[in-house]
Amino acid sequence: MSAGVTAHARVRARPDGRGGTALPVLQGDGPLALRRVRGTPDEAGVLLVGAMSGPLGGDRLTVTATAGPGARLRIGSAAATLALPGQRGGPAEYGVSLAVGPGARLVWAPEQLISASGSDLRVTTRAEVEGDGRLVLREEQILGRTGEPAGTLTSRLTVRHDGRTLLDQELACGPGAPGGWDGPAVLGGRRALGQLVVVDTAFAEKPVEPALFGSAATGSAALTPLAGPAVLVTALAPDARLLRRLLDEAGAALGAGA
Repeated sequence: MSAGVTAHARVRARPDGRGGTALPVLQGDGPLALRRVRGTPDEAGVLLVGAMSGPLGGDRLTVTATAGPGARLRIGSAAATLALPGQRGGPAEYGVSLAVGPGARLVWAPEQLISASGSDLRVTTRAEVEGDGRLVLREEQILGRTGEPAGTLTSRLTVRHDGRTLLDQELACGPGAPGGWDGPAVLGGRRALGQLVVVDTAFAEKPVEPALFGSAATGSAALTPLAGPAVLVTALAPDARLLRRLLDEAGAALGAGA
């Protein structure tokens, strides 16, 4: 059986000395193409542009992004990522590694990840924030395309601040996942799930109160302060459109629109 595609995209940002942000490293290969786009005067914008279908079974994809001290970086994607079964067998792996230096700002807000029927994808996201760096991280995952069952999706998210773990959680959905993943204690039949994590030292001085957003019809989101300068928003909705609305509402409440 042939191996899948292995690809690595790398982004490194630093201040340009003129009040803006330079990108000394902007490199992608295989299905992971990177494009610089118009940002704000002090912020560099980057889009992930899928150059191939996938990830497919057996693929190994990695994105590494670093906002050096004082840099401003925003990363999105041009379209949704669609996990497909492929012909090679075995799971695909998608790893994201984010680093935020002191005084830096990094927004990671790609479009939705869709777990198509028959696919098997393992997503690992790790973020390290130093000092007064600020991170806004948004993930949106859709279980199955319209009218089809979910693929298998395992997602782990770890966020650390100055070497201290603020969040380390894993969720498995779809065929082969532990029993109960679709029950009332987890997804409750919803097929769109998302998270918004904001790390900001301002929360240490002015903690955010827990809050709820949405309704039974539109989906719901819970805002939870973490044990450190960070807040987690977890959202469940019937579809991608309502999920985005929930996360946007929560982000606006935090002053962290992604």
